[in-house]
Amino acid sequence: MRFAKLTVLALALGASVSAAAPQKAAAPKEPPIVRVRMITSAGVITLAIDVRHAPKTGANFLMYVDDGRLDGTRFYRAARRKGAPNLGFVQGGIDTDARRRLEPVPLEPTSKTGLHHVDGAVSMARYDNPNSGTANFSLMVGASPNMDARPGSPGYAVFGRIVGGMDVVKKILAMPTSPGGEGAMKGQMLVKPVTIIRAQRLDGTPKPTGRAKVWELFAGMK
Repeated sequence: MRFAKLTVLALALGASVSAAAPQKAAAPKEPPIVRVRMITSAGVITLAIDVRHAPKTGANFLMYVDDGRLDGTRFYRAARRKGAPNLGFVQGGIDTDARRRLEPVPLEPTSKTGLHHVDGAVSMARYDNPNSGTANFSLMVGASPNMDARPGSPGYAVFGRIVGGMDVVKKILAMPTSPGGEGAMKGQMLVKPVTIIRAQRLDGTPKPTGRAKVWELFAGMK
């Protein structure tokens, strides 16, 4: 009888301990819109990243932000429209710096996301391969529907919009460009690129990849 009572007591204590054990908190969900502030040498630009409609492209961009991979990069291109030089887009990001690059992100075309290259849109730059986006991006000044998906062209992936600092974007677009460059970029490369001093998320919880920051090993080296 005494053994039975001790067994019941032990079971009761075990149940009590289990009930009191802290539960692992669920990972916080990413808000559908995540603002990112970019402090540049020309002024501050704020982007709203649309994770709800462009989840893969948005998450990819935020990884670069959370890792600090965009800190110290540049806006290097001003693509002005012929006949309307106050319209076009500016392009920036890691350029060809392989030390900062993560795996390419699959294209999320505008025909899938419902996002379009309207005035103020943020779009992922890429190479000829549609699935080659990394962390180079374009900011639209005026609509560019020719960059949307259409028959015969997958277009580019819009993943957000400019919500602050459009005056800074327009200032960069108007900056002098050199006659050099190759292909579509000929004559569009900024003579004095604009430094992205820091890119910082304003919403949600940062999720750094934890990968080695190789580019920092070369800081200060020419």
